[in-house]
Amino acid sequence: MRAPRQMALTPDLVARVHRVLEDPGPDPTWTYHTDEDYDALVQGLLASHPSGPDTWLFAYGSLIWKPELAHVEVRRATARGWHRSFCFRIERFRGTKDQPGLMMSLDRGGQCQGVIFRLPPEDLEAQLQKLVRREITVKPPNNIPRWITVETEHGPLRAIAFVMNRQSRFYVGKLSPEETADILAKACGHWGSCAEYLHNTTAHLAEHGIQDRNLWHLQELVAERIAKARYG
Repeated sequence: MRAPRQMALTPDLVARVHRVLEDPGPDPTWTYHTDEDYDALVQGLLASHPSGPDTWLFAYGSLIWKPELAHVEVRRATARGWHRSFCFRIERFRGTKDQPGLMMSLDRGGQCQGVIFRLPPEDLEAQLQKLVRREITVKPPNNIPRWITVETEHGPLRAIAFVMNRQSRFYVGKLSPEETADILAKACGHWGSCAEYLHNTTAHLAEHGIQDRNLWHLQELVAERIAKARYG
């Protein structure tokens, strides 16, 4: 069996970007979702739930390595018509107003390999409440939950996925790999750095036997930039 490829973006390089920062807190100029908004999102997901007893969640980024949700089964899955992309700007969490970062969402076009989690049926509503509060903060939201069809080795399934809202003020569209790497190599917030986010996602995809060509190229570019910033 062929040994897994070694990432250029090593934990040592990731550590060089890390800074200890305090949470600036919510921006008073932004509008945030209320409890009523979250309730409406959850009720909408439940009302549109596909027939059958199972509820699946499609993970393509941090949900893979930090799901924070109870689940009883994990499978590999492919979402066609969507691709993972660092397509929205963040000024909190893994970035700041002075040095914004980028986060991933599912944007239209292409395909995306990820994993799906089967959520336990008991306490499903509470699990979905936790999920939407994790993924959505401001209005209009960056990510929108919706049911999509994913392909698995056992056949197609319907799963919840968070897809990019192109009407969000933070949507940046398609940046070049070089532009994206320039940002990811520097941005850091109180949750950690964008380089750490990229490293964790790429590494955990590899653990599931998934190698995203674009992410692999991106981690090489980010590694180069961090190394040059330190020694150049």
